[in-house]
Amino acid sequence: MAESERVLIIEDDQDIADVVSLNLGDLGLVTDRAMDGKTGLERALAGDYALVILDIMLPSMDGLAVCSRIREKNPHLPIVMLTAKSDEMDRVLGLEIGADEYVTKPFSVRELVARIKALLRRVRTDRTAAAERQESERIEIGDLSLDVPKRKVVRAGETVELTAKEFDLLALFVRTPGRAYSRTDLLNLVWGYQFEGYEHTVNSHINRLRAKIETDPGHPRYLRTVWGVGYRFAEPAELIP
Repeated sequence: MAESERVLIIEDDQDIADVVSLNLGDLGLVTDRAMDGKTGLERALAGDYALVILDIMLPSMDGLAVCSRIREKNPHLPIVMLTAKSDEMDRVLGLEIGADEYVTKPFSVRELVARIKALLRRVRTDRTAAAERQESERIEIGDLSLDVPKRKVVRAGETVELTAKEFDLLALFVRTPGRAYSRTDLLNLVWGYQFEGYEHTVNSHINRLRAKIETDPGHPRYLRTVWGVGYRFAEPAELIP
């Protein structure tokens, strides 16, 4: 881990924050803390953080609201959410609004640290791979144009604002037009194996993606449903008027 990498811990339990901060410090990470949601949100948006650790139950603003606001302003900032073991719905909502990982309380510090290391490693690998791609790399299909290194999408000449996961889904589809993916396939490829069992999250992201790239989301031209399987992206020949 690079010593310059900073992690923001938004947690109102001082003991938990102390333990997490101590263990991340052993990895060479610098940690900042916030004890309530509002302060945490302000620091997350103002600081240059490699990752945010975010509790759900917080004073002034709950973690789900904080996560949603961070995602609006910074779609690519990695977020690890801490949830109570019984809060299944909170974990689902956390995934829906863009959390990259979740860890249930009470949690093993070793597990949390391992998740953080894996997430930061994945983020750095993705950034390195993107940097190594040629700047001219673009994917065009129909009236959609994807500039992969810049993570930019244009439809019919208009820029389309996508979240990080929405872009990852679209990039996967347009690189393999015609191939059918099950919800489990998409969950594993875009979110990772640790989110098995949350296939309905894929449905929500597909619906939002359709709303942004389709002229008529109710009758999608690009993102087709494969009944009994999942979804596929239309092949170029299917898009010819």
